[in-house]
Amino acid sequence: MPDHSPILLWLRRDLRLADHPALHAACATGRPVIPVFIRDEAVDDLGAAPKWRLGLGLSHFAQRLVGLGSALVLRHGPAEQVLAQLVAETGATAIYWSRLYDPQAQARDSAVKTWARGLGCEARSFGGHLMFEPWTVATKTGGEYKVYTPFWRAVRGREVDQPLPAPGRIPAPKTWPGSDALDSWQLGRAMRRGAEVVAPYLRLGEAAALARLAEFVDGPIARYDALRDIPAAPGTSGLSENLALGEISPHQCWHAALGALQRGVASAETFMKELVWREFAYHLMFHTPRLLTQNWKAEWDMFPWNRDASTPQVQAWMQGRTGVEFVDAAMREMYVTGRMHNRARMIVASYLCKHLLSHWQIGQNWFAQCLIDWDPAANAMGWQWAAGSGPDAAPYFRVFNPDGQRDKFDPDRRYIRRWIAEGQGQPPATALAYFDAVPRSWQLDPQARYPRPVVALDVGRKRALEAYAAARYAAEDNKG
Repeated sequence: MPDHSPILLWLRRDLRLADHPALHAACATGRPVIPVFIRDEAVDDLGAAPKWRLGLGLSHFAQRLVGLGSALVLRHGPAEQVLAQLVAETGATAIYWSRLYDPQAQARDSAVKTWARGLGCEARSFGGHLMFEPWTVATKTGGEYKVYTPFWRAVRGREVDQPLPAPGRIPAPKTWPGSDALDSWQLGRAMRRGAEVVAPYLRLGEAAALARLAEFVDGPIARYDALRDIPAAPGTSGLSENLALGEISPHQCWHAALGALQRGVASAETFMKELVWREFAYHLMFHTPRLLTQNWKAEWDMFPWNRDASTPQVQAWMQGRTGVEFVDAAMREMYVTGRMHNRARMIVASYLCKHLLSHWQIGQNWFAQCLIDWDPAANAMGWQWAAGSGPDAAPYFRVFNPDGQRDKFDPDRRYIRRWIAEGQGQPPATALAYFDAVPRSWQLDPQARYPRPVVALDVGRKRALEAYAAARYAAEDNKG
């Protein structure tokens, strides 16, 4: 007898129709497919901006599903309990989902597989969030990679799966289970007035993501090598927002760039290396999950970082009021757009960890609140790289000079003027929008004077180098 029982398609960070292996496999069975999204603890723990962006992405994807004769079922609670309820309600005999790789997701998914298979319910996980599964890339001795360049060399010649087509239709069940109303979840509640400011900068959904990729490959990718470090130039893809929620797959990005490279666009390879940097972050998180919560290099555990986010200097950093133009412009860009240019992220992170000698987790946690393109692996990897405590990290003695970086990458001050209103007779709307986005409790005024530096750059650098030297001496002494 043919099997007509439904398949539960458990969605997470894979809000797309094309190149969706789990969806493709479910539709290929011909059985009814019930797309489900669960607001579990992992969702509730998201920061304000990524949770708000998730809600918008879910709303958009639900509309796409309706266009294919399907629907998105929303439920809240522990994933295992919710899926058990849906199996009982619908008679589903299979659950399909796309893999995630953080420790919380792995533990949750493993528990679901054990429970489902114990009941005779098929439980299958699929790839799609990464091009290279972390357990498939190993050194000659069988271990994980700890440095990016050898990792890149190991994967650069590998075949990357061709993107799968979107289904023409999604088989629907005869009756749909009940669903929560998305509005009742209030995923955007913590964004408050900042949502209205950030909203115009979003590119929501799969179609917008694919259009963004096409625009990039047709234009900026040709000068990616030259422009990707210039924060005032439209030189990057902007796809981190969409990759974070799986509105586009890395496979789609890779093959678009590969096509450009084969047409003679040499800088396309640099973009492909950036895609592999994302893979490297996931490789590290999977093999050494301490990357998310601890110093990857244990010798940094004794370093005397400030861990108090309420100190005046850290508060000035959070507010984009350090008196250092490049740092403040970057923070304000984040509050207005929900994203921050990658070069600026390095400067901002280095300044917090080195000039202010504050723990990288303060920055990691703050970015997790503020970035619409928040990604657990990339955020942790980036912060530990800047701090010096991570794999393949910036060496302890490399302390970015924000003013020197400004002069090199923003010599005409376009980026500075775009985001800092104080001191401009007629500041642009982008700079003024910052004052509309941030909490009223900060009591900031565009007419106020721009602040003096909270720490002189030369003083901060000297202090950092002295602290690193003392810490290294103490570590060597302890070994002795």
